[in-house]
Amino acid sequence: MTLICMLIALIIERLAVRSQPWQWLSYVRPYLRMSERGVLASLQQHAYGVFLWWLLPALLVTVVLALADFWLLTLVVNTLVLLVCIGCWHYRQLYKQYLNAQARGDQQAAFLVMQQIRQQAGISSAELSHGQQLVWLNFKYYAAVLFWFALLGAFGAIAYATLRQLAEPATYLPEAAPATATVQAETETPVTTAAASSSQDALHEASHEVPSHDATTTAEPQQVVAEETPAAQYLRTVAQDLSHLADWLPARLFGVGFALVGHFSKASASLLSYAADLTTPAEQVLTEVAQAAEPFALEQTNCSDESCSLVQLAKRNILFFLALVAVLTLSGLLS
Repeated sequence: MTLICMLIALIIERLAVRSQPWQWLSYVRPYLRMSERGVLASLQQHAYGVFLWWLLPALLVTVVLALADFWLLTLVVNTLVLLVCIGCWHYRQLYKQYLNAQARGDQQAAFLVMQQIRQQAGISSAELSHGQQLVWLNFKYYAAVLFWFALLGAFGAIAYATLRQLAEPATYLPEAAPATATVQAETETPVTTAAASSSQDALHEASHEVPSHDATTTAEPQQVVAEETPAAQYLRTVAQDLSHLADWLPARLFGVGFALVGHFSKASASLLSYAADLTTPAEQVLTEVAQAAEPFALEQTNCSDESCSLVQLAKRNILFFLALVAVLTLSGLLS
């Protein structure tokens, strides 16, 4: 059932799901507003109660499924939960804007879009290339969610997705914040490019079209600065600390996948140097292994070829993980 839920969710997410109700952020924000007072506020502010507050949505869904104890309901709910947890339409739109800018040869617009992705997703390292940032985003929204879903079911997916959103600065932005970093004119006509198609496939993008070369259709990005409250800062700090633990194992597992689907010797050497490292951020581990698995010359960094190749590598890694889940399911080790 786990593999079936994964396949159905990934197919639907790529082809059909694009509205806000299908993004987990749309449920985390109301939960944060509900927690401003009452019992939830007390839990959130308590040193240990914050852990129960974080896990409460996942626990509620788990209890409902256990009480219902009906396989069809479990299948439907698990698929819907996974579908919502991997939803990242906002970032997919920004990524499409990045591809548009690269297709036009507008390097400044491409840089500004990637800066917005980095800031809103809370990517800490400013040294990551555009391709490495996309690999990390793919990991946070697809790979890690699939890992915890395979391990713990709906509970794992909800718990991880909640933690991911709490660690992102974008979660605390006003809901009316601009959804994209650039403004596209309605008069643009689409043209297909092979590089854009392969990249959007890798991030489960349904569209394979890129607007025509028109530098005048790009406006300056509207930056929104979040004025975080002390409570928001506290939650983000806790979430970032917990994310370090939650990402440790899946980052290394998917690092093995990068080695198997990419340049094995270079990627495996990079991964082995972090095998028992408990302090290095998973962001650094995974992106360095990905770069070793798909090496590029220094002058190709941040170009469209590097970004497309690394995202394609991430796509192959997801397929490898699905194949691994299938083997474990057939062997009876996974239900």
